[in-house]
Amino acid sequence: MSVSTLDPRAAKAVARRRERWASSRTYISAAIILIWCLLPFYWMIVTAFRDVGYTFDPTPWFTHVTWDNFTTVFSESLGNHFARNLLNSLIVASATTAVALLFGVFAAYALARLEFRFKFLVLGFVLGASMFPGVAIVTPLFQLFTNIGWFGTYQALIIPNISFVLPLTVYTLTSFFREMPWELEEAARIDGCTQGEAFRKVIMPLAAPAVFTTAILAFIGAWNEFLIASQLSSEATKTVTVAIAYFAGSQPHQEPYTAVMAAGTVVTIPLVILVLVFQRKIVAGLTAGAVK
Repeated sequence: MSVSTLDPRAAKAVARRRERWASSRTYISAAIILIWCLLPFYWMIVTAFRDVGYTFDPTPWFTHVTWDNFTTVFSESLGNHFARNLLNSLIVASATTAVALLFGVFAAYALARLEFRFKFLVLGFVLGASMFPGVAIVTPLFQLFTNIGWFGTYQALIIPNISFVLPLTVYTLTSFFREMPWELEEAARIDGCTQGEAFRKVIMPLAAPAVFTTAILAFIGAWNEFLIASQLSSEATKTVTVAIAYFAGSQPHQEPYTAVMAAGTVVTIPLVILVLVFQRKIVAGLTAGAVK
């Protein structure tokens, strides 16, 4: 018997059951994805608080809890200058994000709002640069920065990071600027604003969520970068990703898994706090321009 031949009450009951089942499937799928994504992070935290002697204990919850691993992370007597490494990562990521936004905002505005020849070709080059493998330029960059005396300096880490982050910035902001109504800018021009004033007083405040989201994505990308930093940094400019790779534990001739997990927890916490604090702006930026 089809649903159409049922009485109205039975049809409504069938529709409610289907709706509940569809809603249940959505929540079940979301829960599976959430567990899949957060389980490695949870295990990292569990191992970070576990005693070295119980590193490979398969117990899935907190046991043999200790703070010694975090003490090891910041122990300079073991050769771990983790506080300085955190500062280096903060400097490199902040400078990379600032420069990428400075150039990316104007480039994205020009590509989205101005008409000039070969505009789509320029955007194609920008996207092509984002797909270029970083490993292919490590050796040329090493030779170049060694020749000019920049090896082991901050600029040797910041400039390559900008080349990786800038295409993402330009492409993301171009999509947003393209969806903004022209009438807003035209109204500002009619009221006497120059094109620069219209951009600064009208366009930028409206683009703040997208710019903020792009800044966070650029910062996370620069913060997590390892390949360039592992080859071009010195002991004074070593970032946290490189420092963790060469970590020294409290036990000789033993891989310091618990200390590495503790360091990973320390490195991840600022990113988690950043995303949680600004999650509304991130969502607003990601959905900006989706609906006309």
